[in-house]
Amino acid sequence: MCWKRWEAHHGGGSGDKLKGLEVFKRLLLFSFFCLLFPVSPGLVWSQDAQQNLTLTVAGQAIQIPILQMNGKSYVDIEALARLTGSSVSIKGNQIILTPAASAPSTLPADSAPSAASGHLVLVSATEHPAVPGPSDPPDPQAKPAAAAQKPDAAASEAAAAEALQKATQNPVANLISVPLQNNTNFGYGPYNRDQDVLNIQPVIPVKLSEKWMLISRIIQPIVWQPYPNQNTGGEYGLGDMNPTFFLSPAKPGKVIWGAGPAFVIPTATNDILGQGKFSLGPSFVALWQPEHWTIGALVNNVWSVAGSGSRPPVNQMLLQYFINYNMKKGWYLTMSPILTANWRASSGDVWTVPFGGGVGRIMKLGFQPVNISATFFGNAMYPTGTSPWSMRLQIAFLFPKFTKQQEKEMMEMKLKQLEQEQQTSTPKK
Repeated sequence: MCWKRWEAHHGGGSGDKLKGLEVFKRLLLFSFFCLLFPVSPGLVWSQDAQQNLTLTVAGQAIQIPILQMNGKSYVDIEALARLTGSSVSIKGNQIILTPAASAPSTLPADSAPSAASGHLVLVSATEHPAVPGPSDPPDPQAKPAAAAQKPDAAASEAAAAEALQKATQNPVANLISVPLQNNTNFGYGPYNRDQDVLNIQPVIPVKLSEKWMLISRIIQPIVWQPYPNQNTGGEYGLGDMNPTFFLSPAKPGKVIWGAGPAFVIPTATNDILGQGKFSLGPSFVALWQPEHWTIGALVNNVWSVAGSGSRPPVNQMLLQYFINYNMKKGWYLTMSPILTANWRASSGDVWTVPFGGGVGRIMKLGFQPVNISATFFGNAMYPTGTSPWSMRLQIAFLFPKFTKQQEKEMMEMKLKQLEQEQQTSTPKK
């Protein structure tokens, strides 16, 4: 629709327009690949692959699901015991099944401790555990599995949700995330039209040493820019890319901080979608997270150093303060307006000063953690012809680095879900 309106107002050869559209599509695809490529290593944990471990018990083959995550494979000890009618113990790289009628005794000193019923056991991603065959007698020294005392699942889930809340609100956290943030600016221009900016902004932390981390924060806007002096038509395409790199302590104190360079790269596919200049400058972020709060600010200032000589020079500042209050069940209140100053603008058009806030929640879509939020802002000050108020909608896909215990809890939940699905799908005789 956008391209049709452009043709209606601007005329010109259709061949040139089709060629321009094709170039734009290729640039858009290339940009997506560039953004997703560095993130892909962090996505491995979410690519669950299911295999089966085949056991032969009393001449019958039994299929036990194996779930893979982070290059590791897990089997459900409870499922093994239930399907074979046996107790389970681990000896070296073997899973030993002891029939209920057998009289178990104590394991030798060099054996591994028994696996608790209802828990997952980690096996090699490339080497499955050896299981006794039909002609092999059960190990007489196998020990029955001890009853497991599971932690309070609700308390553990609440603590994990709160930790994830604070990590998502920390711009320099050790957390891979891919936010998709849509900003709609209402009442743009003399015809009160709507401008739309979709920011794809992956955040990728890299551990440089035991003391330092490097966090890359790349923002690639996809912009719908209405023509300012017309009531129809506009341009749609890529805006200028804005990468920022923060050097931050790996083990911060009460005040978390990061500092590094910010860049503006002229990737815009049309003159009115970007500045046409390569700009750079310093960036700094600091925050404090007492109890249920996250309070902090991010600031940068960039100056143009190269680019088109026909475009005006750039000297602009961005300041984003953020105040979040975390509540139960992943909900939180947020206030994070972005103030900007164009130091080269005429008097009265320098500042954009929004006020407002909204609500968000950390939740799961299936097994994928996400952060969703909706915020609204009114501009107390804004340049002539720009928007007086805006709406920001965001969904961020989160890829936390889980501990081994968290990985086991997730796999237990998924195995139980698979078992329930199998039970419901199996027809009753």
